[in-house]
Order: sequence, then structure tokens, then C-alpha cells
Amino acid sequence: MPPNYEELKKSINRASNWRERFDAVEELGKWKHKRIIDVLVYRMNNDAVYKVQEAAYRQLKNFGEDVQLPTRNEHELIKDANKVWSRIKKSLPADHTYEDFKEKLKKMRLDLYDTYEGDKGADFDKWLENTWATAATRR
Repeated sequence: MPPNYEELKKSINRASNWRERFDAVEELGKWKHKRIIDVLVYRMNNDAVYKVQEAAYRQLKNFGEDVQLPTRNEHELIKDANKVWSRIKKSLPADHTYEDFKEKLKKMRLDLYDTYEGDKGADFDKWLENTWATAATRR
């Protein structure tokens, strides 16, 4: 077991930082132990960011575990995310910009922002701007 196991376990469960989860998976992959395998299996099957799932899968395969890579979720990564986009857009003035929306999203729901940023990668800004443009507006 790594000497910093408890810290790594906290990092691997940090919902608003996919990079920290990814790094924790990579670090835990250096230590083959039943508890670490259990943590990696859970992360592989339940992380919203596919890159983290893939990293956990890779580490488990390196340990010789018989695991299957989950299929990529192409729909809502976080339940009711579409409602959040609309709620945030409606809370801003009618003449707000995409940048205003993006900043408010970061402040209000860093977990959503971080998850979709990790999932979309380089296309995140384009995707988020499209999401903003198509989100429901004030009535």
C-alpha cells in the first residue's frame, strides 16, 4: 500500500477535479493490492469522465485483472445537467455573453464544468458555447 493511500483515496473521489482523480488513478496503479483494485474497479465503472475510466481500466489490466472497458456515455454525464444550463442562463441578464455564462457555471457548479471539460477535451469551449446558445431562455 502506498504511504499516502488515504490522501489518494480522497483525491480519487474528488467530484470537481477530474485531473486529480486521473492522477490518483495513475499513482494507485503503481501498487497492486486488493483495496486498490476495488477502488480502481469502482472508478472505472462509475466515473463521469471517460479518460478517468480508461486510466483505471489500463491500471487494472496492468495488474492482470479480467475487466471490460465500459462504453462511453454519449448522453448526459450528470443527471439533470440540461436543467442546470437553463437555470444558469435564465439567472443572467438577457444581454449576457457566453463568457458571463461560462464564469457563472464555474462558480455555481464546478463539478459540472469540470466533468464536461474533462469529457469534451479540446472541443469543450465549442461544445459549451453551443449548449449555452441552445439552452432555454427566459419566458
